[in-house]
Amino acid sequence: MNAQERPTQHANHREREILEELRLAGGSSRIQFLAERLSVSEETIRRNIKVLEEGGLVTKVHGGVHLKDFSSEQPLHFRMNENPEAKRLIAAEVATMIKDGDTLFLDIGSTTAFIAVALQKHQNLFIVTNSISVAHALATRNGNKVFFAGGALRSHDGGAFGIEAIDFVRRFHVRHAILSVAAINAESGFMLQDMDEAEFSRAAARQADRSIVVADAHKFSRSAPIIIDRPDNYDLLVTDASPPADIRQMLEQNRVELIVAGNRDRT
Repeated sequence: MNAQERPTQHANHREREILEELRLAGGSSRIQFLAERLSVSEETIRRNIKVLEEGGLVTKVHGGVHLKDFSSEQPLHFRMNENPEAKRLIAAEVATMIKDGDTLFLDIGSTTAFIAVALQKHQNLFIVTNSISVAHALATRNGNKVFFAGGALRSHDGGAFGIEAIDFVRRFHVRHAILSVAAINAESGFMLQDMDEAEFSRAAARQADRSIVVADAHKFSRSAPIIIDRPDNYDLLVTDASPPADIRQMLEQNRVELIVAGNRDRT
């Protein structure tokens, strides 16, 4: 490798990193956030984005960038390998909030899959879910009752969605609705990638005494296409690190309690 090759190879590596961060961010991100994530200057990010834009991979907007033709999440097994320690920490925290005999809803997210595993020692749980992963983890254990939503199963995550699934969840009233999200930011609150998933999540939250959003810190300051609901319709956010000041302010204004797993930081 000669000296002239190194900058080009480094640039290509940086461009791949930017594309991966954009995918994890739900298809779009601010330049400042990418610079902070990759520990480089904003000018470096802009140079790499210019190359990606010339290649037809991204579209630059004022202060940010979008992936072209981005429309779906990664498969569940892929997301299970993203930030697993943070998700285990969140799962352990949520498990302390659930008592034997509790009634709860768990959705299709990777974090809720970790929560299902963390609940395997609980007894006599009444679980409503649209996730094959959750049902597999908790059914036929310790006197649990698991109710699985009908509807069409999605191939990439084994989740049941559609009118049948929404009608099904509306037949229940549970103590806790535990819901995952794709992104959290100060302007829009809690967001998801998919309209069917957002409608199902919204319906589940309205059938619960307490709705709990679970998300690792990588979801902060990101964006996704679908706003689930007004933030003040949710009671609690459990995460693994303290969010940025603007997100904390959004939570406070909407009276959403904050728990940072491991240190019991509450707002």
